[in-house]
Order: sequence, then structure tokens, then C-alpha cells
Amino acid sequence: MRTDSPSKWLPSPFLSFLLFVVWLLLNNSLSAGHIILAVVLAIIIPIAISPFRTNQPIVAKPGLAFRHLMLVLYDIITANVQVAILILGPTRKLTPGFVKVPLDLTHSTPITILASTVSLTPGTVSAEVYPWEESLEESEEPEQRYLLIHVLNLEDEQALINTIKQRYEAPLMEIFQC
Repeated sequence: MRTDSPSKWLPSPFLSFLLFVVWLLLNNSLSAGHIILAVVLAIIIPIAISPFRTNQPIVAKPGLAFRHLMLVLYDIITANVQVAILILGPTRKLTPGFVKVPLDLTHSTPITILASTVSLTPGTVSAEVYPWEESLEESEEPEQRYLLIHVLNLEDEQALINTIKQRYEAPLMEIFQC
């Protein structure tokens, strides 16, 4: 499930296009020399780094990804208001805590997006994903993964876990088909 095509000369078309455009924008020129150099860099750099790239799932549903992004932006705005109310209110009402959210996601990209989403939402921060792939021996079976989250005001642990799994993890599983 590679995010790019298996072409020998263009192993990552999107990256090549991005390098081409960025080179021209950085130089603020459309001269023949800059265009030729941009093409050369857009071909050589992806070929040079292709052995170091890992297989990642592709975005199978871009429309759902956009809708998920809008939901996260909405959640960030509303969480800012909720955190402001909590902070300006009496601090004795705050009950911070850590929560282990079991993960059904298996690929590092969607897990990273989930952890980033949690951290971007005020009042919560991702502390760790464990066990991580590098920590497992080759002979070991992968264990259940967890996302460790610190919460500013933990009222109901199971409700928070259900919210994260339904609101963020389930759409990411559908977006990346994993």
C-alpha cells in the first residue's frame, strides 16, 4: 500500500511535483535554467530517498478526510472555549489524569494523525504510543497498542475513550482503509 507509483524514474510523482514547484517559488524565476534544474531535482531527489521511505496507507477517501479536518477544527475551537472556562473558574474543580486509549489503528501515519489531533485539541495532550514497533522483538507478536493521553479535566474515563475512538479513530480507519 504505497502512497506513490512504482515507476523507476518517478517513484513519487506528488513529491516530484512539489519539489518542482517549491524550487521555482524559492527562486522566484521561470527562466529556462531554473526550470531545467527544478526538473532535475524533482527526478533525482525522490529516486535518492526512495530506499529510505516506508510503506504507508493511502488516503482512500479524500472527501471524508476533508470532513474529518473540518470536525477537528470545530473541536479545537470549542475546546478552547471550554478550557478557558475551566481555567478562569475555580481550579479546585479540575481533575487532571492520564487515560490509556486502546488503538485499533495499525499504521504509523494514522496513529500519528490521531495523536496529533488529540494534542491539538486544548485540554488534552498525547504522551506516548506504546508499545511502538521498534520496541518489539522480531519474534514477538504485536501487543495491543495504546495511546496515553493526559487530560486537563477528567470526568469520565470511559466516555473520553469512546469519544476519541468514535470521533477520531473510526474516521481515520475509514479514510486510510486500515
